[in-house]
Amino acid sequence: MAEQHYSSLIDKTTEFLHREYTVQQQLFDAQPPMLQRYFEAQARSVAETLLQKPSQIRFSLPDKVVVDPKTGRTETVPAEEREQMAGGLVDRLTRTDLTVVLRARFKELEQHPKPGTAVAAGVLRYASCRHMISNMLPGGRTVKYVALDEEEIPSEPDPAAPDVGSAITESTDAIVEEGGAEQNRGALQVPFVPYARRFFLPQWIAFDKDGKLLVGGVAEAEADIASMQHFLQVLHTSVGLAAYFVADKEYQRKRYGILGQLVNQGRALAIYQTREIIQTIKRRAASGDLNRGLSISLPYFDDQSLKMKEYPFEVIPAGRIMFVPAFVVRAAQEEAVKIAQDTRLSASTRNHILAELCTLEDAFHSARK
Repeated sequence: MAEQHYSSLIDKTTEFLHREYTVQQQLFDAQPPMLQRYFEAQARSVAETLLQKPSQIRFSLPDKVVVDPKTGRTETVPAEEREQMAGGLVDRLTRTDLTVVLRARFKELEQHPKPGTAVAAGVLRYASCRHMISNMLPGGRTVKYVALDEEEIPSEPDPAAPDVGSAITESTDAIVEEGGAEQNRGALQVPFVPYARRFFLPQWIAFDKDGKLLVGGVAEAEADIASMQHFLQVLHTSVGLAAYFVADKEYQRKRYGILGQLVNQGRALAIYQTREIIQTIKRRAASGDLNRGLSISLPYFDDQSLKMKEYPFEVIPAGRIMFVPAFVVRAAQEEAVKIAQDTRLSASTRNHILAELCTLEDAFHSARK
């Protein structure tokens, strides 16, 4: 019974958000071309300023606006209501998120008794979110992911999906580099590997399906992860400003595409770094450099916070203790028991860390034979 009630609440909320999105979309579309250009210019300023996280933000409303899409009826915006500001010294001192402050200011204006002011504020809020989603983020490919082991976030390209075309013939699947010193050489298309082309944005794929590094180094892979996190942050900011934008098809498509890609590549980076840790331990052990203790900070990707994190644990306490591989095996087994019961992590993140601990255990279990 409780589940049915919960499902009903979700359906009602979804219906409400979709209805609000449709209303604002129709109001924007009803504006004459000149007014649309005005709203788009203000939206660009609002969106780009907001993402810079300043202490305050200014915007302007037009002198008139269409308030009824069916009849085309217009209303004026009073001169004293056209110049607006959100945020200030108090918000900066209290470190209040400007997105929250701006959203509250828009809501206040949308409840204004003058219909011109109310509608203009609503249209500008809609246009600002649309600019963030449609214009500030790359379009990406249409992709399909599958969830492994009943995970909540699909992150592996669907093997049943048809293969994509070659990047040699499709410019959208290649990095375009300008020609060198040769005149009239034109642009050089550098194709992505087939595995990368199965993702939403192939240019940010740093690891292939076997965990092999496809870019120049770990720093570049980390930069790709940061780019995907910024992409999601822009999407998050848009729905933070107007929750009804979750009903936008482009928002849903981009969120689905980048979320699966980020989780996939975040885990691949953590696994790659874990293998590097194993090699470092073996190298230092061979040189007798681990006889005074050993602690490991195991990298992992948290699919709840969508960030790279570290799980620290002690293998050998500080002191004059000779290193033997069995210590790593035992420590990995002990930490696996703790992780398996750690409900602060999602089930998929626990499985991800357990797989890394298993890799660590296997590497030194074989080394002690």
